[in-house]
Amino acid sequence: MRATVIHAPHDIRVEEVPDPRVQVSTDAVVRVLRACICGSDLWAYRGESARQPGQRIGHEFLGIVEEAGPEVRGFSKGDLVVAPFVWSDGTCDFCSEGLTTSCPQGGFWGSVGSDGGQGEAVRVPFADGTLVKLPADAASDDHLLTALLALSDVMGTGHHAAIGAGVTRGSTVAVVGDGAVGLCGVLAAKRLGAERIIALGRHQVRTDIAKLFGATDVVAERGAAAVDAVRELTRGQGAHSVIEAVGTEQSMRTAVEITRDGGAIGYVGVPHGSGTGLDLGVMFDRNIALRGGVAPVRTYIPELLADVLDGTIDPSPVFDLTVGIEGVPDGYRAMDDRTALKVLVKP
Repeated sequence: MRATVIHAPHDIRVEEVPDPRVQVSTDAVVRVLRACICGSDLWAYRGESARQPGQRIGHEFLGIVEEAGPEVRGFSKGDLVVAPFVWSDGTCDFCSEGLTTSCPQGGFWGSVGSDGGQGEAVRVPFADGTLVKLPADAASDDHLLTALLALSDVMGTGHHAAIGAGVTRGSTVAVVGDGAVGLCGVLAAKRLGAERIIALGRHQVRTDIAKLFGATDVVAERGAAAVDAVRELTRGQGAHSVIEAVGTEQSMRTAVEITRDGGAIGYVGVPHGSGTGLDLGVMFDRNIALRGGVAPVRTYIPELLADVLDGTIDPSPVFDLTVGIEGVPDGYRAMDDRTALKVLVKP
């Protein structure tokens, strides 16, 4: 089959690799119908997170079950399924508590020795604990498939940030970051009933999506000017809930400074750089809570799936460029150059 591999920074290739197969009885093999490129993939692309030459890449996909191992009970050949960005056994203490990303037997797609999502097929360990079945008729609905693909990562991650930030009905929320996760954080905050949502971003195409998703205000400034603008919008108090979806020292510092005393920050931006910008003394004095981390997307998919299927939420606008499997390297370049927000891959 064809699959995406990374050989070195800025060296993404689509190559022939061995077809995946059931290796243990709890595996399934999924033929990929939709995949995509994540902003976090760019850290490997830019050389800021280590990868072995020839390692697979990509962690968001949905598709059709082609084969299921003899111990797989919930899925059979022909089922349409979506995979979260981490596989998990579904039975350990952490999975039972909903923290599927801490499953001792879990792992990330594209890790050494595993298939990546940006290919024609994927071997799925622990299929019963990992995959979520989708309605069969969705396979013929291109728009719906695109919306459902967002459940594999960005929509669930935005929701995780909103939960961590303590978004409640009637609250004021600020979102730091105008990438796909930040935009899905806007959508998640709207879904949870936020009354005012302030999106921080400078790119009009992206802030237009933020408005479509429910943002009531846009702040284009950065740094101290952004803090002043948010404070002005909130009578000097700041936001009850702040979603941090970037992961840099500057973005975290901004998040702390725009949080209302007694408020909370939900952080899901993958940390990168020399520091976090956190001053625990400031957070202590102002009673600011910090919650977040790697989103246990598998736990969130069922409730978010229902809202996608009934049209309550539609995260599909975050995908603004579509490529075939051979176009994946071009998709990486487009996202790295910020000429694309999030690239959809149709193998």
